Amino acid sequence: MPWGFRSSTPTWPRMSSCSWEMTYNTNAQVPDSAGTATAYLCGVKANEGTVGVSAATERTRCNTTQGNEVTSILRWAKDAGKSVGIVTTTRVNHATPSAAYAHSADRDWYSDNEMPPEALSQGCKDIAYQLMHNIRDIDVIMGGGRKYMYPKNRTDVEYEMDEKARGTRLDGLNLIDIWKSFKPKHKHSHFVWNRTELLKLDLYAVDYLLGLFEPGDMQYELNRNNVTDPSLSEMVGVAIQVLRKNPKGFFLLVEGGRIDHGHHEGKAKQALHEAVEMDQAIGLADNMTSLQDTLTVVTADHSHVFTFGGYTPRGNSIFGLAPMLSDTDKKPFTAILYGNGPGYKVVGGERENVSMVDYAHNNYQAQSAVPLRHETHGGEDVAVFAKGPMAHLLHGVHEQNYIPHVMAYAACIGANLNHCTQASSAGSPAPGALLLLLALLPLGSLF
Repeated sequence: MPWGFRSSTPTWPRMSSCSWEMTYNTNAQVPDSAGTATAYLCGVKANEGTVGVSAATERTRCNTTQGNEVTSILRWAKDAGKSVGIVTTTRVNHATPSAAYAHSADRDWYSDNEMPPEALSQGCKDIAYQLMHNIRDIDVIMGGGRKYMYPKNRTDVEYEMDEKARGTRLDGLNLIDIWKSFKPKHKHSHFVWNRTELLKLDLYAVDYLLGLFEPGDMQYELNRNNVTDPSLSEMVGVAIQVLRKNPKGFFLLVEGGRIDHGHHEGKAKQALHEAVEMDQAIGLADNMTSLQDTLTVVTADHSHVFTFGGYTPRGNSIFGLAPMLSDTDKKPFTAILYGNGPGYKVVGGERENVSMVDYAHNNYQAQSAVPLRHETHGGEDVAVFAKGPMAHLLHGVHEQNYIPHVMAYAACIGANLNHCTQASSAGSPAPGALLLLLALLPLGSLF
């Protein structure tokens, strides 16, 4: 069984370097995923809820965007001639991936349907639109988010009867067709919407790949349809095979974003199975790349108010009960708990007796101390693991926005290239591949 369920060790702690990053946003002690994504992708701390812009941009205020855009390491890599890719289990226009290509005063502007009239009149563009227009030659894009690419009320190819899966765009654009039109005629571009189509591709003949496997976020790994939805590991494997054909190397952003969603819903079992799949993807990426020329960084954008305790003995299921009763209300409690969230339940004026419910169920919501519809992020520092060239630069405690500067320094891309000439003359090549893998959970709680 995987590390979360017995006592084996996940892939990332075995990496050669470890450090800690401070995750706060410029205006928030406890961060959100948009501001943090801007930090570790663009190298600049930002306000909560904004992506790809500096702290001079205020959330929801379109007119504060212009002139405050910041570019990402994905853009730096593409400008240096590398291939680039994005793989996520969320929507491809969700907070984390959007910071790689978009500049938006609000992370929730998924399509123009979600934007206020004022922002549209001031010329701001939705994030899905920016995905197709800002960096037109992203080589690989995979995740969810189909409905944001199609005109309002267009029926989804998979969920024909589901109104919530229908297209959302008010401007009538078909962004899939636009994506295809931007690709060079002599290149092989492929759009796929299901796992079967993806795995049938001759990857040696794929130059550009767009895979959108769900109308919104992808399904949890425990709920995944093996016919229509690829796993995170499968997407990562395909992405690397496409990207590594470039002799100049590649940058790949991989996000296990549904880990975060599982925690917000208080569903620890869903979240941790997502983390196990993320670990599988990290292991696969490790096997498909070389330690000599690939810098791999694994981190989280923030933590959660998620805890694991109760003096449980070795071998006890982490989804099981602590070995004692509460010395206050004389009731059992699970080893996993949340500081806040939807798992807060009172029955007959007392805390719910968890021995009377199926606490091993996939969708069981672990008990929380404070009732909230959605569990919140945590504000503590999170771990950063790295291996490969220049991995030693990730040590100690750093600001979160330090990460992309290390990766750019190692790969000799971006603005600071003074050291590259010296390294080249000394016979020290820069790494060809950069892997940024995001496991969006409190890493320290699992080992």
